[in-house]
Amino acid sequence: MRLHADPTPNSRGQQSDHTSLKDASYRLERQQHWLVSKIRGLDFPAYQSVTCDLCPKSILRSGPSSLSFRSHTCGELRSDDAGKKVTLCGWVQYLRQDLFVILRDFSGLTQILIPQESPSTLKATLCNLTPESVIKVTGTVRNRPVGQENKMPTGEIEVLAENVEVFNVCQKLPFEIKDFVKKSESLRMQYRYLDLRSSQMQKNLRLRSQLVMKMREYLCNVHGFVDVETPTLFKRTPGGAKEFVVPSREPGLFYSLPQSPQQFKQLLMVAGVDRYFQIARCYRDEGSKPDRQPEFTQVDIEMSFVDQAGIMSLVEGLLQYSWPAERGPLKAPFQTLTYEEAMRDYGVDKPDTRFNMKLIDLSQIFLSTEIEFLQSALGQPGGSVRAVCVPSGAVRTEPFPVAENAENVEQKMCFCATREAWFESAVKQRSTELIQTLPSSDSLFCSQCPLLGHLRLQCAKLLESHGVVVRDPSAFHFLWVVDFPLFLPKEDDPEELESAHHPFTAPVPEDTRLLYTDPHKVRGQHYDLVLNGCEIGGGSIRIHKASEQFYVLKNVLKEDPGLLSHLLEALDSGAPPHGGIALGDRAPSIRDVIAFPKSFRGHDLMSRAPDLVSEEDLKCYHISVKMPTEQGREGK
Repeated sequence: MRLHADPTPNSRGQQSDHTSLKDASYRLERQQHWLVSKIRGLDFPAYQSVTCDLCPKSILRSGPSSLSFRSHTCGELRSDDAGKKVTLCGWVQYLRQDLFVILRDFSGLTQILIPQESPSTLKATLCNLTPESVIKVTGTVRNRPVGQENKMPTGEIEVLAENVEVFNVCQKLPFEIKDFVKKSESLRMQYRYLDLRSSQMQKNLRLRSQLVMKMREYLCNVHGFVDVETPTLFKRTPGGAKEFVVPSREPGLFYSLPQSPQQFKQLLMVAGVDRYFQIARCYRDEGSKPDRQPEFTQVDIEMSFVDQAGIMSLVEGLLQYSWPAERGPLKAPFQTLTYEEAMRDYGVDKPDTRFNMKLIDLSQIFLSTEIEFLQSALGQPGGSVRAVCVPSGAVRTEPFPVAENAENVEQKMCFCATREAWFESAVKQRSTELIQTLPSSDSLFCSQCPLLGHLRLQCAKLLESHGVVVRDPSAFHFLWVVDFPLFLPKEDDPEELESAHHPFTAPVPEDTRLLYTDPHKVRGQHYDLVLNGCEIGGGSIRIHKASEQFYVLKNVLKEDPGLLSHLLEALDSGAPPHGGIALGDRAPSIRDVIAFPKSFRGHDLMSRAPDLVSEEDLKCYHISVKMPTEQGREGK
């Protein structure tokens, strides 16, 4: 494709023989803008070139091999490419009997044939390569002999090597770069740059990149959002998770890394930005879990003049738009449960709805029970006794380890029974009523709701480990959970309240009056998005009146409103109703979707961070460190 600049006619309708430098520069700029817009809208073949008459030496090539030494990637050659001369770059996966080299890059594998009649130097170079050495190979594509094809995407072809250039020879490796080779978690973290070479990790990172790109398209092009960066050096604020502290050069003054851009995005709504989003970096100084990291990324969203239903509809559309086509279409709207319904039926506020096993209310059956912990539960306000019925649970004759573990966790506030064992249990007198609700070959766990919610998941895992199909691993069940309590009693002081979400969440409109009379009963406009039992997003409608926010901070949460004076002043400057949500990375291990994650202790095993800082470097921050001695005393 050749692109020509539009001629600029002079007053006589003819092009000037001597175009001014200014005019030429203007036309070049116009052509570049036009070219970029066309390229964005076209799906070029992998190797199509685009040249520009004003810049004849510049060649724009689309595809993963543009501006590269290579002509193709290792995963894209097919039988249609037979006869082409190509150049491939990549890592040596392995050698086969000095006849073949399997070359790998991010896209896949290609078999390189070592011609036996080739010059001795070429053959020697290829045959002496070590696995994971980096090379460039030039050769001709040909179809494999009949019967030697395999099921790889490139399994019908091979490249007959004509020239090879060795970029780097790999020395001894701590493990093989193959998906089926099992590595310990610590070894993967220590040599992350090697772990990332695996096809699964490459797939994870690229899938995540594609999702983010589609989300940007949807938010900006479909709904008019603005991508705005917010600071990562902030100040410590009340509520939420613990924050990382950053010293400044002013004595006694510290920054804090934000646990989310929460306040900044609210301030942007006050500023009239109207619709904000950001691929935001967040920091939380708390224990690392399989689905948590001290630093992580989230898709952060905020809108003005919106209600809860509007945010939920936006997110459903966003996920439908960005969802990978190979996973099948998403159906919207998603199922919605209230917090009360989720706890009643599943015992947790983020239920996995891929399988049933709902909790059964047995309160009426045990009203006159003599079992102490059941009496205690029923005697509490709103107390109940519930059970989870496990299909096929009784076909196992050995003890249920789930019940044993649960007893340890909850001080034996659980018992398990089957139909065949009722008359030997502590509930002998209630067996008739219970059998009526218990199908044959089922097990029943009785306890309080939070424990049963975890037991339900444990039972599913246990049954699956014994070959019982409980959850479909290919299914994606999205679920909204709404109407959370706005406040919860503090664990260390139940008489005091803390925010269930964060202190900026607005109450449900009909509960606003309870904020001033009975805050324990207030429901918040908070919504969580749950996928297969994992929370993948959370958000809320915000308090947009300064007086209400001040009351929540000072009178309900007993926090110092002065720490948020900047936000209170902004809300008093004319703040619109607004709300938002944050969507984050989730996987059975979040480490599998982050390029360079931290360990469970928050350490970087590759670079050995965090590390010591010298006293000299600390002087400018007016900090001295006292290290604990072996005797438990503090030393300098």
